[in-house]
Amino acid sequence: METIIMGVLWLASIIGLAFIIERGLALRAAKVVPPAVRSALDLFRTADDLPMLSRICQQHPSPLSRLLLLAEERRAWPRAENGSALETTARHEIARLERGLVVLEIVVGVAPLLGLVGTIYGLISIFAVMGTSGLSDSNTLSMGIALALRATLLGLLTAIPSLVAWSYYNRKVEHLAVEMASLCDGFLRQLYRQEESSELADERAAGRS
Repeated sequence: METIIMGVLWLASIIGLAFIIERGLALRAAKVVPPAVRSALDLFRTADDLPMLSRICQQHPSPLSRLLLLAEERRAWPRAENGSALETTARHEIARLERGLVVLEIVVGVAPLLGLVGTIYGLISIFAVMGTSGLSDSNTLSMGIALALRATLLGLLTAIPSLVAWSYYNRKVEHLAVEMASLCDGFLRQLYRQEESSELADERAAGRS
């Protein structure tokens, strides 16, 4: 039983560490909002700049790049429909960014409970020995106490870093979501402003003729 408890605790700690590292790499700002794509957005002024922006988005695949390419592909749609489709896709991108955070949340909840199970089992072992041989079997008593302390310590050492990482990554996803929403909204405004300006210019030209 001791082997099973400690094995599950070590497995939980390994899983927690793996997802902490994986989410840390996946949620880097430069990976979600590449600087090159942001710079291309800053330079975007007219429809002539769309090929440049599309090329840079394809060269730097990221959640923001996929959203911008989707909006650009549907620029013939009415602005409201394009914006609604973009919001739906953005929610899927956010869900992808949150992938793995639920595992950290589970580790945060389960690790202390597993440590408590080990603690209780160690105490049961101690009292079982005391009931049969009193305090004469010091070796068994020491093993029971050691199991209780090891399980508690490993459970806390697994849960605390996972809790810190889970809280930090949740905030980071929220920040990245707001940033992407702001950039996409600005892109849509600029895109349809150009379309409206072109239509107005065509109407004026037709009126003069």
